Amino acid sequence: MKSTKAVSELESRDHLLFVAYPHINLWIGVQEEEIVSRSSAMVFWVFGYGSLVWNPGFKYDEKVIGYIKDYRRVFDLGRTFKQFENCWGVFAGFAYLWECFYLSACIDHRGTPEAPARTCTLEYSEGSICWGAAYCVRGGPEVESAAMKYLERRECEYDHKISVDFYKEGEELEPLITGVIVFMSTPDKVSNKYYLGPAPLDEMARQIATAFGPCGNNREYLFLLEKAMRDIGHEDDYVIELAKEVRKVLGTAKGIPKERKLVAALHVAIKDNIPSLQVRPRQEAVAMDS
Repeated sequence: MKSTKAVSELESRDHLLFVAYPHINLWIGVQEEEIVSRSSAMVFWVFGYGSLVWNPGFKYDEKVIGYIKDYRRVFDLGRTFKQFENCWGVFAGFAYLWECFYLSACIDHRGTPEAPARTCTLEYSEGSICWGAAYCVRGGPEVESAAMKYLERRECEYDHKISVDFYKEGEELEPLITGVIVFMSTPDKVSNKYYLGPAPLDEMARQIATAFGPCGNNREYLFLLEKAMRDIGHEDDYVIELAKEVRKVLGTAKGIPKERKLVAALHVAIKDNIPSLQVRPRQEAVAMDS
């Protein structure tokens, strides 16, 4: 399918990559063998609402804080690696890491089959808004292709891409950008193996508090998201509530882990008027006749 507007050339192996045009709400699929001319002025935008907010990981030209409408952030997505459950061990662990780092699998792994991590996705919710960051990528086919390939690999847990309107604070009536790419998950456990679904808050908190994988622990992801939303001036009540519940599970106070408190407690200043301990040499044993 060719358009009168230029489209960047994107390479893909087995699926379509999609490019969102600024200022029009339109998707155009580009297959591997199709070569389409492009304009140097073409760009694409992607909206981040999870780790992309604080750690985009790719080269971008512009970052704008804003929100999308009719979606809310939920921690219903996970990573289970069910294909290794029957042989989990040394070989399965090696296969896990191989997939993680070499087979274009997802980059961020913070769980195992026995204890899957929970990360956020979007859920349709009429009237809701979801704050985050939109990133603009421009600079030619190579730059745009590299960014998209990185995103495809990093966000592989998300089996769905949508085109949305992006709004900036103070401009609620008219979107700042239309056709922004958003990665999200299909809420279906059958078709989407990464979808965990909703759960009671205390149950999710226990999962997040204990899950750990090659790329770190699950709670760090949640706490970093909590901080990132605070840093951009738009805290998420749901994230805050979940983070508080996780800290309860960890037995923390004011967000500081107990183990960190214990380490800090060891740094005690020694006053000069406290005499140092004098260790006297032990007497040598004397052999005696019995």
